[in-house]
Amino acid sequence: MSMIRDLRAVVRPSRVSLRKSSGTDYDTTRDPGTPSAVVDCAVYRDGARVETPTALTPHEAMRQVRRDGGFVWIGLHEPTEAEFSGIASEFGLHPLAVEDAVQAHQRPKLERYDDSLFTVFKTIHYVEHEQFDANSEIVETGEVMCFTGRDFFITVRHGGQGSLRALRHRLQDDPELLSKGPSAVLHAIADHVVDGYIAVADAVQDDIDEVETEVFSPGRKGSPRGTDAGRIYQLKREVLEFKRAVSPLLRPMQLLSERPMRLIDPDIQKYFRDVADHLARVQEQVIGFDELLNSILQANLAQASVAQNEDMRKITSWAAIIAVPTMVCGVYGMNFEHMPELHWRYGYPVIMMITGVICLGIHRTLKRNGWL
Repeated sequence: MSMIRDLRAVVRPSRVSLRKSSGTDYDTTRDPGTPSAVVDCAVYRDGARVETPTALTPHEAMRQVRRDGGFVWIGLHEPTEAEFSGIASEFGLHPLAVEDAVQAHQRPKLERYDDSLFTVFKTIHYVEHEQFDANSEIVETGEVMCFTGRDFFITVRHGGQGSLRALRHRLQDDPELLSKGPSAVLHAIADHVVDGYIAVADAVQDDIDEVETEVFSPGRKGSPRGTDAGRIYQLKREVLEFKRAVSPLLRPMQLLSERPMRLIDPDIQKYFRDVADHLARVQEQVIGFDELLNSILQANLAQASVAQNEDMRKITSWAAIIAVPTMVCGVYGMNFEHMPELHWRYGYPVIMMITGVICLGIHRTLKRNGWL
């Protein structure tokens, strides 16, 4: 147990807020002489990387493993069907899993094929933005697909996010951990992905708090109508994308932590329970985000309706006030010869005074009742 006591410290980077990150490590450099999709190909024996004069091809790496032991870790980035077919044939990967790995856009899942495990992770990256508006993109998604075998581990990345270079280097710095084999790498990737979810959840929480503050701010009356609804809806769409990455992964992590599997080292398996716990917490946060945004959106729409009702009441109130002089003018504008006070010297000022008093009384009454 001493050799994996510091497992979490090794495979889990410090959780720095994504808002303060200066950039992302894009591991798209490919070694010359290897298939174009291969980012790195290395043999690990007794927890250490076997150094070679030249870059290994997947076939050469697997031949070394079969001859001298250890396991091979191959990293690929967006391979084509032709580029991946040779590797799939070399390692005996199931055609259905190969098809999913090449086409991408898969749901997070865990599948077992004969002597290998196929795991799909969706990576989430928070997009920095100076000001959030209705067209802002909050999260970007990618995919990491893992083939775990007895003596091999293959990762297939899709998208610009989710580089595994730093993770590989951290694992290489801990030979005791790598000596546990491919299952240690699978746990490290799962933990790395879930830690990314936690950081993104914290950043999204800040955006939701900002929108919530603006919606319920007392000084919001002077803001343009309808500016918040688009922002809330956009944020809700991004949270839904986040939810699609998190929720389906919970069951696979529970299976890896609870069900004994031949390809998963027993010492490593217990640590999948920690990953599943963190993932469950993130899932609860994301569900809470969705419900909170529903409430904020409803409150925003209710405020818009209240504002419209207030406008209608004001318009109706002024219409009621204007109706009095309109009626008086309409009556005295009729062409009748005999009308009350028509030829009286003080008729005009008296009628105007009475009209003004009535209008003033209506105005005071409506203002007292909150209509004006």
